[in-house]
Amino acid sequence: MPTHRTRFQSLPTEAINRATLNLDRLTADEIVDVMLAEDRRMLSAVLKEKARIATGVEFIVTALRKGGRLFFVGAGTSGRLGVLESAEMPPTFSTDPSLVQAIMAGGKDAFFSMREGVEDDYEDGARALSRVVRKHDVVIGVSASGMTPFVLGALTSARKANARVIFVTCDPATELQMFVDLTIAPAVGPEVIAGSTRLKAATATKLVLNMLTTAAMVRTGKTYGNLMVDLQPTSEKHKERAARIVHIATGLPIEEAERLLRQAGWHVKAAIVMQRTGLSYSKALARLRKAHDSIRAAVGGDIEARVTRELDRTGIRPRRTRRPTPGR
Repeated sequence: MPTHRTRFQSLPTEAINRATLNLDRLTADEIVDVMLAEDRRMLSAVLKEKARIATGVEFIVTALRKGGRLFFVGAGTSGRLGVLESAEMPPTFSTDPSLVQAIMAGGKDAFFSMREGVEDDYEDGARALSRVVRKHDVVIGVSASGMTPFVLGALTSARKANARVIFVTCDPATELQMFVDLTIAPAVGPEVIAGSTRLKAATATKLVLNMLTTAAMVRTGKTYGNLMVDLQPTSEKHKERAARIVHIATGLPIEEAERLLRQAGWHVKAAIVMQRTGLSYSKALARLRKAHDSIRAAVGGDIEARVTRELDRTGIRPRRTRRPTPGR
């Protein structure tokens, strides 16, 4: 009897993993071991995409410096990863919510519950992006399988708008290679559970998206060294973190750092520039604008040496935590 094959059957994300054929016979420890072994292979696959990820970062940096924005487009798990990425940008880097956006098949409701058929709507994807995309933007289509119609429709609109197009997939053989500006395709191989792309494929995708956004934010002046100087101190925890950052960057005692932050309206970058230059708040902001929002360009100095001295002085070491006793 001839075997019927579908177009999905040949996808890497649908392949059967020979190493986990006996998965339901394993103990909990053995399942964890198998999953960790597969994740190690996944990390190797991401590493092979390093040069392409770096190219993607430069695409985004160039776009942001020209006034462009960043869009993530996806469905299901891939769509949720884009939503997470965009949602974390304002609190972490004080970006305007419009700077990094996510478009997910099925809209907001689909983030929390499955909506049947939305990922297959090519026209809806095209319409969703055509309403917002423009020249100088970067659009990142995310599709583990490499063939989600909603995403392909959106990327078609991105191309028509002359936006940069990056495609993140786990199928290196995707036919979109000639259609997009850049493909990042970690070949993670078959999943522990066949077809469950919330596992290796999703983890690899999350790593790629983290690197694209984080490196782009760093390259556009959102950190000072590795200090999160563009955070939004909207809670007591974040205000305490802001004071620690100013303390580390300037050498001020914590209490004085807090007073300076209050003078600067809890604007961490302005507070650091004020202390390092003696400028008023308004003049510190003006200097930052002239320096394209980069503290290093605004005040110079060696933040690495200052932080190293502070770490040596305090003798900070990783804190050991006691493992809970099983069953408690």
